[in-house]
Amino acid sequence: MMMSDIVIDYEKEHSPIAKPSVAELIANGLKENHITQKQLAEELGISTTRVNDLVSGKSEPNLKTAGHICRFLKIRPAAMLML
Repeated sequence: MMMSDIVIDYEKEHSPIAKPSVAELIANGLKENHITQKQLAEELGISTTRVNDLVSGKSEPNLKTAGHICRFLKIRPAAMLML
């Protein structure tokens, strides 16, 4: 086993990088693109309450809505699907 393999294994075990939640991806996308929840709601044709639920993690978008969010907020779909 090479030293680099040992380091990689150690880091995976002791310093795992957590994948962001769907809510975190949406919140970060809003922030990075300077878009409000109201603007996202209007773009998606849903209520601001529903967008707030998505951003707070109370609910997750269906596949169609997730795709629309990815396109509008410039999020890689693979990140949204946690791949």
